Amino acid sequence: MRKLGIIGGMSWVATRTYYERINKIVQSRLTKLASAPLVIDSLDMTDLYGLESDADWDRAAGILAESARRLEQAGAGAILIGANSMHRVYDKVAAAVQVPVIHIAESVGEAMAARKVKTAALIGTRDVMTESFYRQRLVSHGVDLTAPDMDTVEMVDGVINKELMLGRVTRDAERALKTIITRKEQDGADAIVLACTELELVVDVDANVLPIFDSTRIHCEAAADWMMSDSFAIADEA
Repeated sequence: MRKLGIIGGMSWVATRTYYERINKIVQSRLTKLASAPLVIDSLDMTDLYGLESDADWDRAAGILAESARRLEQAGAGAILIGANSMHRVYDKVAAAVQVPVIHIAESVGEAMAARKVKTAALIGTRDVMTESFYRQRLVSHGVDLTAPDMDTVEMVDGVINKELMLGRVTRDAERALKTIITRKEQDGADAIVLACTELELVVDVDANVLPIFDSTRIHCEAAADWMMSDSFAIADEA
């Protein structure tokens, strides 16, 4: 398998999910003893929290770009940014290294196009739900996104930042997300894009009123595909 680098720490809960899920995919495809060759650079979230101004985001881009360079120097042949919202600085991070950086929204868009999804609702942090850096990637794959409702945006953003990123899971949050998804179906959405790693803590991805496209699961599958493409060729030859 080829070595993958992960820019982590945004949050540690999300990084734990990436590590666990990628390894489970590898085990399911190879053997129960297999483990993924990963290099993880876990950043301090306190340096990347509450970003608002352009200067804040430029500083964040520099931190992530330097992280990507460290991973490349450590032998990573491809890199993941382990957070949906931080894909706002994707272009600057990708430009800082010579290896590919696998874009989460591109992976989700490809998965939705394969399933011929036409209309979807995007649920994540405020930046992800309202700004173009993520939405345009999905739209480019033929997906029409419902307009963000600002009351929902603020509520979900609060749950993510004040609870889930700290590892807190409450019944109130579970009920609130279930209600939101039901309303999105009533508003005409054919599917939900779960565009925050921590949201899977309060959303049952496999049992809901609408198909759920979990960005983290899809991102991890794309990473495993890249890591194992040579492995399958070797296995076939053997």
